[in-house]
Amino acid sequence: MVGLAVGSFLNVVVHRLPIMLEKSWRSECEEFLSKKTSLEESQPKFNLIFPHSHCPHCQHSIRAHENIPVISYLLLRGQCSQCKAKISLRYPIIETITALVSLIVAWKFGPTWQTVWGLALSWSLICLSAIDFDVRLLPDVIVLPFIWLGLFISLFGVYTDSHASIVGAIAGYMSLWLVFQVFKLVTGKEGMGYGDFKLLAMLGAWLGWQSLLLIALLSSLVGSIAGGLMIALFKQDRYTPIPFGPYLGLAGWIAMLWGDEITSLYFRLAGIH
Repeated sequence: MVGLAVGSFLNVVVHRLPIMLEKSWRSECEEFLSKKTSLEESQPKFNLIFPHSHCPHCQHSIRAHENIPVISYLLLRGQCSQCKAKISLRYPIIETITALVSLIVAWKFGPTWQTVWGLALSWSLICLSAIDFDVRLLPDVIVLPFIWLGLFISLFGVYTDSHASIVGAIAGYMSLWLVFQVFKLVTGKEGMGYGDFKLLAMLGAWLGWQSLLLIALLSSLVGSIAGGLMIALFKQDRYTPIPFGPYLGLAGWIAMLWGDEITSLYFRLAGIH
């Protein structure tokens, strides 16, 4: 139930945060250009709370009974109660994924602090993945606080110790930064965004430097398969940018839950003791 409720809130963040950031950037540009009328003065208030949830087509305010995660979508048959415009299937999908992910984390770690912090990390990764998928952006307002939060909880050894956490944050950022620089030097193109560096630094801060190789391998594998499928099935141009954040997030979540088991299995299969 908590996962469903959080998933409903994440839908709001995924939709509104990029718009809020764009408005903020426009306002800063206007201030830099010394314009007299700022965007904040000329536009109504827009944040995670205001305006209240409404249909983008007819502006009908979403009532409480129309905002129950998943259930309301099914009862409304995926349509606005007033204008009958279709509601994106993404809303119940994110709510369901958040609920399932929350259940798996709680089942894996039980009544421990690992569950508490694991839920926070999982929810942030779902939010970041959805935003990156939508607008190719991994917002600093989420990533940077979670880097510091990962460093903080390492003081208590929740997932790793402080030494591994600090090294993980540094190595996570620098490894992708170096790949970016080499790729740009060889091809003259930018192969990924700076948000990907920060996201891997965030995962390194939470899980330690020991998890970085597994995360890099898993994310590259899943990203390659997904990219190949999009090219083959949807005829997507091979040069079309693909968001890497969702694959890093999925790999980091898997590493948090089963990283030790996967590594041990690999060593056993490879005959390394």
